[in-house]
Amino acid sequence: MAEGQPLVDFIEVMRRLRAECPWKAEQTHRSLARYLLEETHETLEAIDLGDPERLREELGDVLLQVYFHATIASEAGHFTIDDVAAGLIEKMMRRNPHVFAPGDGDDDGATALSAREVNEQWQVAKAREKPRSSVTDGLPPGLPALLYADKVLERLARSGTSDRPLERPARDVGERLLDLVRDARAAGIDPEQALRDAVRRELSEAAEAAEAAEAAEAAEAAETGED
Repeated sequence: MAEGQPLVDFIEVMRRLRAECPWKAEQTHRSLARYLLEETHETLEAIDLGDPERLREELGDVLLQVYFHATIASEAGHFTIDDVAAGLIEKMMRRNPHVFAPGDGDDDGATALSAREVNEQWQVAKAREKPRSSVTDGLPPGLPALLYADKVLERLARSGTSDRPLERPARDVGERLLDLVRDARAAGIDPEQALRDAVRRELSEAAEAAEAAEAAEAAEAAETGED
């Protein structure tokens, strides 16, 4: 099978599902929103677990949502899956001039910039394409709190606004959490991922402790029975 052919074939699969499956035929962008969120979180879990096979499956479920929404949009005459891909290609080429530059094929430009400089270049291009009226403009309100704080601090830093903590007595929990996000940013750590990892370790340690306690109780009960 030619590379990329399954992606083409799935367009027809989605069309048939929309035409012949009653449940899929009645779905809308809004009714599917919860599934996109669920599949995204399940993909994150697969990444946290380091399970390649599960990650492959979960990425497929996310891709299903992309095709589903694109098929609904196509039926309404808004856009197609080809439009989605074409827009993405155009954006990647526009925002990565160090790769897709005049004289493409010479990789000297790609190696001349550091990863940090490439990110700065991307942010400048994004700001030019999507001017923001405020620091929070364009930030989805439904973002997890730690991720939201991280994005706000990043934008404050880019705008030249000081994001240093204010000196005040009796700092509340929210302010202390914000300080932790600052510390994570300074260390190059994703605070959202760090917290998920810490919670996962806590659960693992708790489960191990419970198993050890059960084993100890069973051993004690066995000794008591022998006496």
